[in-house]
Formats: sequence, C-alpha cells, structure tokens
Amino acid sequence: MTTLNPNQETLSQESQSTEEMIADELIEQYSTHKEVIETGISSLEQNDSAMVTHSEQGYLWKFQYGSIEVFVQLTGESEEDLLTVWASVLTLPAKKEPGLMRKLLEMNWSETLETRFGIVNNQIVVLSQRAVGGLSPEEISRAITLVATIADDNDEALKKEFGAS
Repeated sequence: MTTLNPNQETLSQESQSTEEMIADELIEQYSTHKEVIETGISSLEQNDSAMVTHSEQGYLWKFQYGSIEVFVQLTGESEEDLLTVWASVLTLPAKKEPGLMRKLLEMNWSETLETRFGIVNNQIVVLSQRAVGGLSPEEISRAITLVATIADDNDEALKKEFGAS
C-alpha cells in the first residue's frame, strides 16, 4: 500500500501548469453556468445549429450533434436550480418493447456513466440532470458531451433494432 506524503502534489496538479490551474480556478469563480454551457455547446454543435430561448423557466438551448438534437436547460443560477441535458434516440411505441426496456436498463448499468436512458413524451432519451449548486465547469461540459455522444452513438442501432412498431 502506498501512502502519500502530504507535501506531494496530486497527479492532476503535476500534469497541469500553475498558469492552467489559475485559469481554471478563475473560470470556475467568475463564469456563470450560462456562460460555461454556451462555451461547451459551441465546442460540440455542428452547422451553426445552436439556438437558445429565454423565459421565466430559465434558458433552453438546442443544437445538432451528429444525427441527433441535444437540449440543455438551465432553470437559473441559484444552488437549487437545475441543469438538465437530454437527447431523443427513439420514438415510442417501438417493436419488442420488453426487449428494448431490458436493453436500456442493462445499458444504464454498464454504458451510460453519469447519464441514463429514460422516457419522456413517448421518446426514449439519454439524459443527465443535477442541481447547479457546486457544479463545476468541467461537470457541465462533461454532462453535455456525454449525453450528446451516448445518444449519437446509440440512436441508429436502437432505431434499427426497435424502431416504430
């Protein structure tokens, strides 16, 4: 068993320069969640497809990633507000729905990391949701990237196997 000397830097600190660590800390301290979301979306969206609407319920972004549309909703900037990211991969009803549900539950266990499959408005979606309290820019970017990637990687295969009945 290896013990760490309290004076040793962690591996992540060793791999990052002091300037990068300061820049990351400044971004985390002074960027709003909205700004971080927009930066994350701009790195992923394709064909200048990003759109945003603002209402009393917060912000809602939509952008194209591969063969799917990704939605990002931010209800506000307080600790209790929510960040929700989702993308539809299949419309219900589907063929062999019991088999589909089993497959999605198995994938939830082994393949979705911090995301999950769910059902909303007769759509199978990949989603991630959490309160914004303590949410770092990296976590926001990861949630958006994971939902977009997992949805795009699985939508065509799910449609082929379980598409509309």
